[in-house]
Amino acid sequence: MLVLIGPSASGKTEIAKILIRDFGMKKLVTYTTRPARPGEQDGIDYHFVTVDEFKALDEAEEFVETTFYNGNYYGSRKRDVDMNKVVVLDPSGLNRLCALFGDSIVTVLLETAAETRIARMRMRGDREEDIARRISGDEAVFAPANMRRIDLVVQNNAADLKQLAADIHRFYCERMKKT
Repeated sequence: MLVLIGPSASGKTEIAKILIRDFGMKKLVTYTTRPARPGEQDGIDYHFVTVDEFKALDEAEEFVETTFYNGNYYGSRKRDVDMNKVVVLDPSGLNRLCALFGDSIVTVLLETAAETRIARMRMRGDREEDIARRISGDEAVFAPANMRRIDLVVQNNAADLKQLAADIHRFYCERMKKT
């Protein structure tokens, strides 16, 4: 499994889309209680559920990992986990999958300057107070000490996303040959 991790607006979702579209990877569609953004589709981008629905699934031990991030719950359902998928997670989810699956997963951290991330969030229509909260909160959440293992660090400020995705896919394939 390929795990992409990075702060808000670091490019994780866009790179995952390219990996799926251009390299034939499958997406592990996670569950969330956050509202869908314009253009997002239930069952494709996320499984959008209520807090009560999420908590019921969690109490039934349906998730392999869960986290509470930016005021919303997120989780990966056990039945959806497959080693040939790509998933976007936060450090908590990453650490849980590392503990469960060890070297069967490949982890990639996307680093992006705060100024670039702010501009991206504004372009997608995020509210200024949400942007400020995410930027300040992400600094603590994505501190290197909070991540159990990172296999590759990628800079994504003004990069060509297709090239980054190709580089990540190549790295992933090389790592999977060794396991």
